[in-house]
Amino acid sequence: MAYGLSRSQEQRLVASAAAGDREACGILIRTHQQGVYAYILRLCGRPELAEDVVQEAFVRVLTNLDRFDTRFRFSTWVFTIARRVMMNVMEKRRPVSDSDRAQEAGGRSCQVSLNAEVKEHRSVCRDAVQKALMSLSIEQREVMVLFHQHDWPIWLIGEHLEMPEGTVKSHLHRGRTRLRALLEQHPARNQFTETTDEESRTR
Repeated sequence: MAYGLSRSQEQRLVASAAAGDREACGILIRTHQQGVYAYILRLCGRPELAEDVVQEAFVRVLTNLDRFDTRFRFSTWVFTIARRVMMNVMEKRRPVSDSDRAQEAGGRSCQVSLNAEVKEHRSVCRDAVQKALMSLSIEQREVMVLFHQHDWPIWLIGEHLEMPEGTVKSHLHRGRTRLRALLEQHPARNQFTETTDEESRTR
């Protein structure tokens, strides 16, 4: 779970930010913003929602720095806050239908240049993987994203999601199995020969 800052550096920055140091606040945001956005986007599948969630999450983070428990990693705390914000927002918004997601994916694919075949190929794969992820249970999706994309260890995922390590492993196994089965049913399944493993790690 590498974010470019050691634990001691994180804690010094948090202390400075809590004391009103704007530069320290900026460093904390820049260090974690991309990772948090990628995490939320994989969970909800909606860029505009992910942007709103990340913005609100960092507002809450910066206004509650005095509550941060230094026994834990700051990055873990940020992810936890972002997840709670996402859950609250999704409860207030109507669900997006599969047709809406397909239309959004179609709109993105239409933006791909006709002569950029490699980019188009990867876009199709990413969209298919994202759609498959959205078909998993929220627990399986979270475990998959945290483990494969963010390199969180099993014990930390369990702590973050408040579930036993055995349950985390079970969700991870079932999520992988389900994801692979869904991708094998995709019309362009042959395209995943070289990219399925890479995309399942969401790198």
